[in-house]
Amino acid sequence: MTERFVYGATDENAMVAFGEALGRACAGRGVIFLEGDLGMGKTTLCRGVLRAYGHYGSVKSPTYTLVEPYDLGGRRLYHFDLYRLADPEELEYLGIRDYFEDDDLCLIEWPQRGEGWLPLPDLQVSISVDGPGRCIEIQAMTQRGQQILASLLANNDRIAKQG
Repeated sequence: MTERFVYGATDENAMVAFGEALGRACAGRGVIFLEGDLGMGKTTLCRGVLRAYGHYGSVKSPTYTLVEPYDLGGRRLYHFDLYRLADPEELEYLGIRDYFEDDDLCLIEWPQRGEGWLPLPDLQVSISVDGPGRCIEIQAMTQRGQQILASLLANNDRIAKQG
């Protein structure tokens, strides 16, 4: 079973399409850490994931509110952006543990800022510059993460050929 996968997104549309495929593979469940410098496309990838569940509105990074909840197709999805978090302990005041139910999908930008307060992710996604596009590296960290990654590769021929 593949535990690590690398994909090259050539532009914003490819990033959104990849996010949508990833969202379908998650089946509305899991914890995904999104890592990368400012402007790498973490929020763009989240937009794609949310599209997989029928959200076609704007998706802004919840930099000031820390979390943006979505109730889509009977699923709860949470988009976190911890960039402005001053101290990881602030997550306790946010009630962070309440967000990680087994049937929810949590997308977390800047997870390193919440170290010690966040659960182990199912997938760790790292985004970096790759010429004019982006390199997306996904590592499965749990058994659920391995299942998500396997589903992503099995159900997306275009993606599997590039991996």
